[in-house]
Amino acid sequence: MTVEANASTGTFSAFDASPGVGAPRYLPVAEHGLIGDLRSAALVGTNGTIDWYCCPRFDAPSVFASILDADRGGYFELAADAPTRTKQFYFPDTNVLITRFFAEDGVGEVQDFMPVLDDSREADRHRLIRRVVCVRGSLPFRARVAPRFEYGAQPHTVHAQHGQAVFESPSLTLALTSSVPLEVAGQDVWSLFKLHEGESAVFALDRVGGDVAPRFCPLSEAEQQFNATVGYWRRWLSRSRYRGRWREMVQRSALTLKLLTYAPTGAIIAAPTTSLPERIGGERNWDYRYVWIRDAAFCVYALLRLGFTEEAEAFMGFLSEHVPLEVTETTGPLQIMYGIDGRRELPERELTHLEGYRGSAPVRVGNDAVDQLQLDIYGALIDALYLYNKWGQPISSAHWDSISEVVDWVCDHWDQPDQGIWETRSGRKNFLYSRLMCWVAIERAMRLAQHRGLPVDIVRWGRARDAIYRRIMRHGWSDERHAFVQYEDGHVLDASLLMMPLAKFVSPTDPKWLATLDALGEDLVSDSLVYRYDPQASPDGLRGDEGTFSICSFWYVEALARAGRLDEARLAFEKMLTYANHLGLYAEEIGHTGEQAGNFPQAFTHLALISAAFGLDRALG
Repeated sequence: MTVEANASTGTFSAFDASPGVGAPRYLPVAEHGLIGDLRSAALVGTNGTIDWYCCPRFDAPSVFASILDADRGGYFELAADAPTRTKQFYFPDTNVLITRFFAEDGVGEVQDFMPVLDDSREADRHRLIRRVVCVRGSLPFRARVAPRFEYGAQPHTVHAQHGQAVFESPSLTLALTSSVPLEVAGQDVWSLFKLHEGESAVFALDRVGGDVAPRFCPLSEAEQQFNATVGYWRRWLSRSRYRGRWREMVQRSALTLKLLTYAPTGAIIAAPTTSLPERIGGERNWDYRYVWIRDAAFCVYALLRLGFTEEAEAFMGFLSEHVPLEVTETTGPLQIMYGIDGRRELPERELTHLEGYRGSAPVRVGNDAVDQLQLDIYGALIDALYLYNKWGQPISSAHWDSISEVVDWVCDHWDQPDQGIWETRSGRKNFLYSRLMCWVAIERAMRLAQHRGLPVDIVRWGRARDAIYRRIMRHGWSDERHAFVQYEDGHVLDASLLMMPLAKFVSPTDPKWLATLDALGEDLVSDSLVYRYDPQASPDGLRGDEGTFSICSFWYVEALARAGRLDEARLAFEKMLTYANHLGLYAEEIGHTGEQAGNFPQAFTHLALISAAFGLDRALG
């Protein structure tokens, strides 16, 4: 039985109802928007259901994870209880998400947001506000809050009274307050209510415990928090210097990257989700809720281009305070990734009780790639530090000491085989991209030292830089393919080589590069979409195929633009924009029929969009 509450009269009537009956078990990944408070994030479907939320931080066990198991994962449903059409959009220039419901008798909307707070005690509440408004006519709504703690593996109790429900598990306690009556059903809480034009209702979900006590969220407070959250995001976005074409897409990408930053430490995560599959039914399901040095450095680069220097400064703080240089036998002075608090251990395990998105097991948490050697990360990082010194603040003497230590190590170890940018699990190779980015690390450090007059063994560094260049030119070029190739003395093409002109290693009009660009376009490009490589020609240790990799598609746009092929570049860019979801968000990959695949949304894709838009707009004049 459920109860209907009339918001204007407070009367109730009982009748049978089953929220969500007839709905698909899994929405397409692209049918979601992202909200967050710079500490955690939630995915909200176009059906009004939150089906992914980790509390109190990005890498915490999930509270709602029905995107990974519709039956066991948990969810927060809030939708019109009538046949409707839905539309979803972001409140302009913000990360406040609006889901609208259009029915025969009225129009309503759910406004989803998480207030962004400072480091005060109140920030520990991690409040998630869902405000329901009837904007035309009248409309019944249903709500069902069904948390499942510790990825659905930990039991909990629920107690409800006076418009408040407390969900308590051994590891986490959440309090739900509501302006409409709540009823308990087993481990869940539900409500069925009706709103008339101009009326609203509010649900607020808080983390409680310790110094944070349950606290109601009256309608007036929800209004105030809505305005404050809108104001925060608009003030932040107003610092962007980008005034070119595609401004709306660039701004949405910037707002998305900001959502992926962890305010307490300055960390930047690769994506807010785990185990969304690169291919339905495949095993390429990974946990991306960590700080990849490469991804974060590229994010810093993209944000710096737009004028956001505070995020770069915060990431510098993360490196200084939480990532001490420590040479190990396997990884060198830096790991490829860290926890958002700087922890080094990220043990990978499988959650066998969850079926995975649309049955795509395994569901993984943690990431064993943490122990891989990926030499390219040093180039990405030092290039970002070089640009931070140029566009942000001059780096300190302590930072220079660390950079020098890293570059000295690169000079001694650049010629080792490694797992490469794509984190292959088939053994180490002499990947060309790794060589390229080692060259970038040394070259940018030399340029920085000369610009600032900093102490450096310029002869030693220059000797290593030149040795890398000659090695790439001699062993990275294939006469048979008439192109640069994935690994030394091989014949396989790889889209990561699109970075060669972007990193200023080779002229964008060099005949060898133009031949490579043509070869990549012939072998790896499909309707502007770019595959990373051919896993059949270059086995990566995993079964199955994958979709096109969106960062490579945007790299392709930039490479075309720098080669002077502006019409091709613009067409490829415009085509890529059509693959975004309804909110302008991208996952890691695009599947064979244009669907979003992999973890969502993906920082890699959005930072590459910003860079491509910036470069192409400048080239077009």
